[in-house]
Amino acid sequence: MIGPVREITPNVDAGTVLSGAQFIDAFRVEVGAAQLSAREACTRMVLNAPRWINALTRLRNILVTPFGLKKSGEGTYAPGGLIGLFPVLSETPDQLIAGFDDSHLDFRLVVDVAGEATLRHVTSTTLVRTNNLLGRTYLALIIPFHKLVVRGMMGRIVEPAR
Repeated sequence: MIGPVREITPNVDAGTVLSGAQFIDAFRVEVGAAQLSAREACTRMVLNAPRWINALTRLRNILVTPFGLKKSGEGTYAPGGLIGLFPVLSETPDQLIAGFDDSHLDFRLVVDVAGEATLRHVTSTTLVRTNNLLGRTYLALIIPFHKLVVRGMMGRIVEPAR
C-alpha cells in the first residue's frame, strides 16, 4: 500500500446514488502512480479481501439466514455483472457503483479513482438506506465491523494478498 487508508468526508451526490440514505461514509487510500480503473480497484478490494473478512462474511451469512436476508446480489439487475457479492449498477473508468436492495436495507458502494498521474487515490464510499426496524438494528450492529472491513479491503488495492 502506498499510503494509509483514511476516513474522509464523503463527496458523492447521495440523492442520485441512493436517495434517502441515512448512513454514508468514505475512505481513501493514495496509490501513487498506479494506473487503476474503478473496476480494477473494486475487484482488488472485493476479491482479494483478507481471510478474516471472508470469515466474517461467512459468519454473517449464517446468522442472517433465519431472517431471509440476501447473502449476495446474485439475481439482481446488474448491467455491469457481479464483482464478488456486488452487482455493478453503473460504471465509468473512474467511478463504479455497486449494490442492491433488500427487505431490511438498500446499500451502494461507490469506488472512485482520481488524482494526478503521479499521485492517484481511490475512494470507497458506502451509502445505506434502512427500510424497517430490522435494517436499523442491523446497521447499528454492523457499523463498527464495516469500518474495519473497508479499511482491510482497501489495503488490498495495491498490496499483494497475504
